[in-house]
Amino acid sequence: MDHATQQQFENLWSRDRVAQNTAFFAMLEQTNQPVDWVYEVWGTLVEELRHLDNHNRAIAAQILCNLAKSDPECRIIQDLPALLAVTKDPRFVTARHCMQSLWKVESVHASKKPYSTGLSIVSMNVQPKRIAPSFVMTFSKVCAMFMILLRTKASEPDQWP
Repeated sequence: MDHATQQQFENLWSRDRVAQNTAFFAMLEQTNQPVDWVYEVWGTLVEELRHLDNHNRAIAAQILCNLAKSDPECRIIQDLPALLAVTKDPRFVTARHCMQSLWKVESVHASKKPYSTGLSIVSMNVQPKRIAPSFVMTFSKVCAMFMILLRTKASEPDQWP
């Protein structure tokens, strides 16, 4: 990882929201393509999923989902429970940001292990009490996207690994 990228990554956890947001958008841009430094930051991102600051949890979840395309070892599958825990975050906006990024994990790893991540997300145990209707609607949309992706993969057996 070059020095500028390292500095941007460190700024993701800054208390200065301007610096944090600038770093966040720079990292999203960088991770739109596969990167070779994925495992240099992986552990930190997984740790930040449990941080006290909801901004850090949301940032970690989104960057981790973006890095799924750079994860040849499929570590995301092992860390999926920690990522899914963010979808149940007490702060709705944090949960929503994570849920809106989960499709990136499925789109990359469905071709490697068909049905594995999609089914674990679709069958996630969601307790209906005290959940905002907008959360349920967003979750339903994410599940619908996964089911469409799974059906597409199932209908194209020549595309299976």
